[in-house]
Amino acid sequence: MSEYSAGRSGFSPAYLDRVGSSFTDFLAAAAPDLLPGRRPVPQLPVGDVTPHGTTIVSVTYDGGVLMGGDRRATMGNLISSRDIEKVYPADAWSVIGIAGAAGIAIEMVRLYQVELEHYEKIEGLTLSLDGKANRLAQMIRGNLGAALQGLAVVPLFAGFDLDAAPGTTPGRIFSYDVTGGNYEERGYSAVGSGSLFARNSLKKTWRPKLDGDAATRSLVEALYDAADDDSATGGPDPVRRLYPIVYRVDAEGAVRLTDDEVAAVARTITDERAAAEGQG
Repeated sequence: MSEYSAGRSGFSPAYLDRVGSSFTDFLAAAAPDLLPGRRPVPQLPVGDVTPHGTTIVSVTYDGGVLMGGDRRATMGNLISSRDIEKVYPADAWSVIGIAGAAGIAIEMVRLYQVELEHYEKIEGLTLSLDGKANRLAQMIRGNLGAALQGLAVVPLFAGFDLDAAPGTTPGRIFSYDVTGGNYEERGYSAVGSGSLFARNSLKKTWRPKLDGDAATRSLVEALYDAADDDSATGGPDPVRRLYPIVYRVDAEGAVRLTDDEVAAVARTITDERAAAEGQG
């Protein structure tokens, strides 16, 4: 094999000869050690000695979808971070929230963002929302070995469906399991250690066709209720000015709500509950 056939201009064949729109597939050929799921898996469970993130909540509303996450990360019985960010824009029309091993999850999010951008540049169009959900499922499946040793990553994915039929809800939510199972949720969903309490809250406050403000209130209240019962979920912290991160995805794209906007909603909830306690 000549030096020319082995790689032109100093690049290996994988950089120049491979045809495809998946950046993850390209990376598997060019530098597989950079993929989270291809790294050596510890032989003993290590879940309790790595930071874990919880809790993520997503709700649909009339015109789009919202996703929010608390700011706490835990390591066993310790709080490893009070201001971690767990919700990120995947692209202009979708968002992803992470629960599980924080380091691997954040790395997976960054790889997923590049995956969607790479597809758009190669194909010249945006991947469909179903296609985005399926691509994420493949990446989660690649992390199964680490998940079995306590380094699981279980994200929540949501987006605005540009191809939604008239009269249908354009905001859609997808949940996953550690094997890469992909499930579309109806109306709302939650993942993480506080998800049970968040779901119970949403059952009481969420309704179909809520407007954006009411849906934001429902989401923030669900995170507040989760923090009230789950020690791994952090509640609003006005002293440090730490509030849930909330993204709105609608026809205008994915936009992060400001801290002041979220703080105002959280303050309304706490004031109402304080008043109710006083009446009791």
